[in-house]
Amino acid sequence: MDFIEGLPNSRKKDVILMVVDRLTKYAHFIALSHPYTAKDIAHVFLENIFKLHGMPYTIICNRDRIFMSQFWKELFLKLGTMITPLTAYHPKTDGQTERVNQCVETYLKCMTGEKPREWSDWLHLAEWWYNSSYHTSIGTSSFQALYGQEPTIHVPFIVGESVVATVDRGLQQREAVIKMLKFHFNRAQGRMKQQADKRNLECKFQLRDKVFLKLQPYRQQSVQHRSSQKLAPKWFGPFKVVEKIGAAAYKLELPMGSKIHPVFHVSQLKKQVGSDEVSSQLPLIGPDGGIGKEPVRVIDRRIGKRGNRVVTEVLVEWSNTFPEDATWEVLYQLQQQFPDFNP
Repeated sequence: MDFIEGLPNSRKKDVILMVVDRLTKYAHFIALSHPYTAKDIAHVFLENIFKLHGMPYTIICNRDRIFMSQFWKELFLKLGTMITPLTAYHPKTDGQTERVNQCVETYLKCMTGEKPREWSDWLHLAEWWYNSSYHTSIGTSSFQALYGQEPTIHVPFIVGESVVATVDRGLQQREAVIKMLKFHFNRAQGRMKQQADKRNLECKFQLRDKVFLKLQPYRQQSVQHRSSQKLAPKWFGPFKVVEKIGAAAYKLELPMGSKIHPVFHVSQLKKQVGSDEVSSQLPLIGPDGGIGKEPVRVIDRRIGKRGNRVVTEVLVEWSNTFPEDATWEVLYQLQQQFPDFNP
């Protein structure tokens, strides 16, 4: 699952939710509008995906606030689905949806180049085009892999076959668009493959090696505030490599309590040459390795039972979360953990 954001407003929609099946490569494209919460996306998922395919065993997603929210994790835990977040700052871990994103963006550019605000009108056709196209990784189209039969073939239209002028003009335009689309898509696909092959260089680190870590300053304002985030340095460190995770990820020794997940893909690391340091100032880590949370306010109170004791519980809203992520906490434990918080 992934989002395509930054789209022009089209019929009050400006985001596309991408959902791709890992086995058949079948994809669904769902238009959304800001603002939305984890609860809204869960409803959209059940309304558009669950009713067609049932509940998945696992979901691979990035570390978006939606997917990392307590509500999202708890909901799918109870539904029996395991949430698998990406390695920090490495979208290639979920290369499947990233590749689909590129395909859809290329399609919409070709179809709405002169009228970009009409992209939502073409989204259903983009989904059909993608699912009916041949995939080299599975040796067939996603449509056939899912339904066991080929989709209805495209019947070319010959000018003048229809006696209705409007139908004739519309189908002529369709043929011209399909021809243009195939040309642009094949050219874009070749260019993307060529660039990806250039960057596919093997890079390995040993334990206790010191490496610099690449962060996007405009995405990681909690690392260090700068007036111009776009022009700020992207490399921080050096940090020590403490563990190799899988074939292409490494765990770094970050400052205690860092808010950055300590495991990074090799593409985000660069071995230190010499003894110069850039900046090792990183924010503090949460207990789950994610962004730390602090209580913001108490929404409600109740008397509960923990073991054989009667305790006061409070419904706490946390920072960096959505309102529906509020949790019930034992009051005295909350006060011990956050002594400066006044409930």
